[in-house]
Amino acid sequence: MPRTFKLPHFYHSPVISVVKHARRETDARKRDLSPTLLNFGPVRFKIARHFGFCYGVENAIEIAYQALAENPDKRIFLLSEIIHNPHVNENLKQRGVQFLMDTAGTQLLPFDILMPEDVVIVPAFGTTLEVEQALKARGVTLTAYNTTCPFVEKVWRRSEEIGRQDYTVVIHGKRYHEETRATFSHAQAGAPVVVVRDLEEAQDLAKVISGTEDATFFFERFADRFSHGFDPTIHLRHIGVVNQTTMLATETEAIADLLREAIRATYGEAEMSKHFADTRDTLCYATKENQDATLALIADGGDVAVVVGGYNSSNTSHLVELCQQHLPTYFIRDADELLSTKRIRHLELETKQVKTTENWLFEETGSVRKTPTDIVLTAGASCPDVLLDEVLQKIVGWFPNTRSIEEVLEPYNT
Repeated sequence: MPRTFKLPHFYHSPVISVVKHARRETDARKRDLSPTLLNFGPVRFKIARHFGFCYGVENAIEIAYQALAENPDKRIFLLSEIIHNPHVNENLKQRGVQFLMDTAGTQLLPFDILMPEDVVIVPAFGTTLEVEQALKARGVTLTAYNTTCPFVEKVWRRSEEIGRQDYTVVIHGKRYHEETRATFSHAQAGAPVVVVRDLEEAQDLAKVISGTEDATFFFERFADRFSHGFDPTIHLRHIGVVNQTTMLATETEAIADLLREAIRATYGEAEMSKHFADTRDTLCYATKENQDATLALIADGGDVAVVVGGYNSSNTSHLVELCQQHLPTYFIRDADELLSTKRIRHLELETKQVKTTENWLFEETGSVRKTPTDIVLTAGASCPDVLLDEVLQKIVGWFPNTRSIEEVLEPYNT
């Protein structure tokens, strides 16, 4: 029986939560990745089998609200955003929680204001050893309300383990994402560390491993992405690959395969176990489930995709990347980005800019592009179900003569 969490009632929804519950009841082993079809007549929504709050996010939210409930008379601080969703973070701010840093690690409030009796919550991404030590020096404890995702901690433990065996830790991640900063900090305490952003960078690292590129190339290519004292002529002889859990799982696997082949070509098959650590067990199951479900959603087809989540959410951006390879895709934060039947405000991944697109769903004449219109709908792991409800209901309201929500949900309420 999977663990259930006590989440605030306002994160639940009358549509999406019902669908999720029904799918869990009929597919407890999660073998069916086919999307859910909500047919409103002129518009149909194809909803991913897996999306929205994952185990780590629900765990973090439960702990944060537990801290509020248990400490009504204390000052409560968050090291940074609890998760990457503006609605969740804003709700905590409204309840009096103060944020010490932003997502880039920039100080918003000085640690000097903290007292030993203050409550400090560690976000789901974890934090660095340097921050832990700075707060410990002020007498602040971080153990009571530590929301670090268990799967992030698993990556830390595996990094520590292979570090003790003299392997260098190669992190697939975004160097200055909170989770990667934390993993880098924990890993470098016991091992050399280098971060690769994508397959292209992994290919360049492979060139250094094989000797086709030298140390000078390494230091230029991977500037600020390796630990102090890193020597590529020594530290790339024995490696293991771990990841930022929100990255594309397929890309992490491809990077590990590429570097494994570089090791094999350099040292031979017989020496593989000495030079390459098997770290496949560090991939986050929830991230992979969401990505696999998105691929199944895409394969089922649609006219346009809407992906909901915080604009600084890494895992959400990867769902957008998958969708936009196959159909027009709009990455929105919430229903407020749906400006009208013709205009949508959304984040463009390539430029990292919020832009407005005209005639995304309805033509200039006001008619829909196709009837019925099939909308692919999914969300990142930090997105509350209620935000998808609001998106769905707003779009449905633009179409005449739709079936009622009660009628559409009838098969899922039995």
